[in-house]
Amino acid sequence: MAERRPLKGKLLIASPVIVDANFARTVIFVTEHGPEGAMGLVLNRRAESTVEQVVPDLDWIAEPGDHVHVGGPVAATSVIVLAEFADRGEAALIIDGDLGLVPAAADDREALVAALRRRRVFAGHAGWGPGQLEAELEEESWIVGPALPDDVFADEPHELWATALRRKGREYALLATMPPDPSLN
Repeated sequence: MAERRPLKGKLLIASPVIVDANFARTVIFVTEHGPEGAMGLVLNRRAESTVEQVVPDLDWIAEPGDHVHVGGPVAATSVIVLAEFADRGEAALIIDGDLGLVPAAADDREALVAALRRRRVFAGHAGWGPGQLEAELEEESWIVGPALPDDVFADEPHELWATALRRKGREYALLATMPPDPSLN
């Protein structure tokens, strides 16, 4: 049975039935979910490019050498900064706990940076229209799991899919060991 409560702040872990290259083996942090649809950020697709290479206007918010992450196929040229806030009042939107979105414009950049513990820059996002995510949940395309702040800022994001599945336990832990192409097993 599909998840019916709002999923904001949860993880969507791609099940093996997803073969779309945009979402196969992804882990998505849901930033919004309601009757109008849903939005999230793919957490485990780090780009080769750094923030200063791709979005030099945001080098003030990123640490030197920080990579851009591919947040999803929607609006791939737009940028979203997800952060852990020491001062929640500086967030444009709080998603869960002290995780939120950084405002698009900041009058006082130094104050904003001081209000952040950790941050990650995403290009694009994942999006669903009204009822679309619910239909995908009914098809068992996604496995819903709890999100931990360390998931958002994982040092090894390519390992997050298996990590999130193992954390759910039992059959999900077994699923985490499945090779990308089972026919090669």
